[in-house]
Formats: sequence, structure tokens, C-alpha cells
Amino acid sequence: MTAPTDPPTPLDAEDAKLVTLARGARGRAAAVEGAAVRDTDGRTYAGATVALPSLQLTALQVAVAAAVSAAAAALEAASIVGAGGPPDPESAAAARDLDCPVVITTTADGTVTGRHRP
Repeated sequence: MTAPTDPPTPLDAEDAKLVTLARGARGRAAAVEGAAVRDTDGRTYAGATVALPSLQLTALQVAVAAAVSAAAAALEAASIVGAGGPPDPESAAAARDLDCPVVITTTADGTVTGRHRP
């Protein structure tokens, strides 16, 4: 479980971009969730929930895997678009693996519901 850091506040331009990327990934895949991350070099990566018989990944796990495969060593921020609840334990663990300080959660329409420490 993650702890909320702050009540929802307007997003700056970089965090709003993460939400837009996550919404796009979710929509393209018609997935339960979409996620996006920004590494410490400012590069962004997005992904959607994977639900195959042989492979299940959260959207944030997919986005973190994309970042790692591009040699990202740490993350500045992450976003999850979906139901709007706090990150599940698997997503939080993936964010912690790359020292991500905040995971922004939103509903499907992009309404910010929280900022969480993974």
C-alpha cells in the first residue's frame, strides 16, 4: 500500500504530459489502466495493463519495464490512469525499484485523485 503525499492539486506541464501519455496507452489497448513514467533524463515511457493467460502485468510495470529496457536508472514521476485508487502493491514496487518519488493517480478522464509515495 502507498501513502498519499498531498491532496490533489493542478498538475504542472510535465506531469500533465504523463497523464496524457497514460490515457493514450490505456485507450489504444482498451485496457483497465494506462501508465506513464518520466526518467531523470526527461524521457517518457508509457504502457497499458497486460492480461494474457501466460503474462499479467500492471500498466505501471509495463511502463517501468520500457524505461529499464532503455537504460533508465531512476524515475522522476509516474502516473496511472484508471479507477483512480492508490497504486496496487505490484505497481508501487515497480516504482520503488527505480526510486520514483511520486505516483500520480487519476480517473479515466484524467481527474487527479492523488499523489502517492510508492
